[in-house]
Amino acid sequence: MADTSHQRFPLWIFLFLLLSIHGYSFYLPGVAPQDFFKATCDCNCLLFIKGDVLKVKVNKLSSTKTQLPYSYYSIPYCRPQEIVDSAENLGEVLRGDRIENSPYEFRMRVPWMCNIVCRITLNEKTAREFKEKIDDEYRVNMILDNLPLVVPVTRLEQDSHVLYQHGYLMKVEKYFINNHLTFTVKFHKDEQLDSARIVGFELVNGSDLPQEVEDKKEIIFTYDVEFQESDVKWASRWDTYLLMADDQIHWFSIVNSLMIVLFLSGMVAMIMLRTLYRDISKYNQLETQEEAQEDTGWKLLHGDVFRPPVNSDLLCVYVGTGVQFFGMMLAAMIFAVLGFLSPSNRGGLMTALLLLWVLMGIFSGYATARLYKTFKGSEWKTITLKTAFMFPGVVFAIFFVLNGLIWGEKSSGAVPFETMFALVFLWFCISVPLVFVGGYIAFKKPTMEDPVKSNKIPRPIPDQSWYMSSTFSILIGGILPFGAVFIELFFILTSIWLHQFYYIFGFLFIVFIILLVTCAEITIVLCYFQLCSEDYRWWWRSYLTSGSSALYLFIYAITYFFTKLNITKPVSGILYFGYMLIASYSFFVLTGTIGFCACFWFTRLIYSSVKID
Repeated sequence: MADTSHQRFPLWIFLFLLLSIHGYSFYLPGVAPQDFFKATCDCNCLLFIKGDVLKVKVNKLSSTKTQLPYSYYSIPYCRPQEIVDSAENLGEVLRGDRIENSPYEFRMRVPWMCNIVCRITLNEKTAREFKEKIDDEYRVNMILDNLPLVVPVTRLEQDSHVLYQHGYLMKVEKYFINNHLTFTVKFHKDEQLDSARIVGFELVNGSDLPQEVEDKKEIIFTYDVEFQESDVKWASRWDTYLLMADDQIHWFSIVNSLMIVLFLSGMVAMIMLRTLYRDISKYNQLETQEEAQEDTGWKLLHGDVFRPPVNSDLLCVYVGTGVQFFGMMLAAMIFAVLGFLSPSNRGGLMTALLLLWVLMGIFSGYATARLYKTFKGSEWKTITLKTAFMFPGVVFAIFFVLNGLIWGEKSSGAVPFETMFALVFLWFCISVPLVFVGGYIAFKKPTMEDPVKSNKIPRPIPDQSWYMSSTFSILIGGILPFGAVFIELFFILTSIWLHQFYYIFGFLFIVFIILLVTCAEITIVLCYFQLCSEDYRWWWRSYLTSGSSALYLFIYAITYFFTKLNITKPVSGILYFGYMLIASYSFFVLTGTIGFCACFWFTRLIYSSVKID
């Protein structure tokens, strides 16, 4: 079993969101508002005078090859006299972060060369442990004053441009361990106080005298540290870490994608406005009964278009869940754009997403019960119960199985029982009651009246052309929404699976808005064509049309796995596809709800705009 004695769930988790929301009420002197959150996150950042002790902390061992994090002391590295674990928030525990103290200590602005940390004599077991981690290309992560250790890498084709990699490789070459570390601490000097702040923590990768890992071999761990004065101000010290991707390619791809999607969206909007205006004018200007009898198209469906669909309860549940997901994403995007969710606050984004999901339960219950009552439903308690448990239950079941696999690998990424209990507590004791409150409020409101009455006998649906079939329309409808996000999706997947920071939330928010517009427009267009072909079964098709973009997302995830990742272990592959299945399912719920709500508004609008005798 993995050592989880240090994994603690903080009692102040419920205060996190409140602190995040109100944290901008106060500003630090000399710090711009957009940089304030960086300051609040770096609460352990201090002014250091010459000779002050700087203590280096260690984080998890990470690998893009296995995607399984391990505690730093899971292998026989040099240990301090007493291992002290840092308090971790919910997001850090879920990410597999394990922050502990280390025997590495510096003196501020005092160079120190060839310091011996410890001597370790390997035996057969410890040598095997080192070799296994070396084979899996594990990297060691360290932290100084809340800044992660990075290794500068100069690109061959552009020597002036430096990229940074998180942590350093355990090996120098095959089975030769990186036992001598050369650290560079960058500082920004405060002339008035004769003190300095730490603005960079780098390491020259590759030991000058690497030692081979083998049985009964003594390995000496040493390090050098030098200090460099930097012009980078403390408020901007994270900029280096947040610019690790190729900026030119990223910006060009995003702008190109936005231009294409905006152009297509404008075309769709123009066609819809002109076509609808002509149809409504035509229908409202019919003068004789003969003209009305000769009419065809969407107006003939006024007696069936608002007939409740098959499995209407399930549709209500999915729509309510989608509203909850949309509220969570929108709030998280706004917080991220404003700078509240800086990567300097490790685990902050994941913690915020979980808390926002829980709080948005009230909107989920409201949307579900409101639509359910429109379908003349009466068992609002049952439908809200389904909403509160269906989607979270499916996700939790998949997560529980994946977590069991991580436990089997003795990885620090396994969620301990305490954290699992906290997740269940948030679900059952906060999210579920809020869903019921929302459902109760909605059911007390008057029923939404349909613009037109439904006939008792359903109208027969004529035979449809192949291009108007449900399968074809649904598959076609998901292409454009996926096209709006697939370029940004590449960078998101890279940040998750290749352990890079992602902080271009401004672009992400624009892409998110375009995704909403695209889902709404493409679903409305296909719904309009469907009604014109005298097929009134639009309820589920509108949801599946935009929701089918999740299928393309999962196909893209499969392609990314085989083209960009180097995962060979079966467990790691299962973890990847398991988490991507959860992501695709969530994307289906979100985009499907957007498309459905757009069509719901569209059909009510057009049928309330024409004269019905």
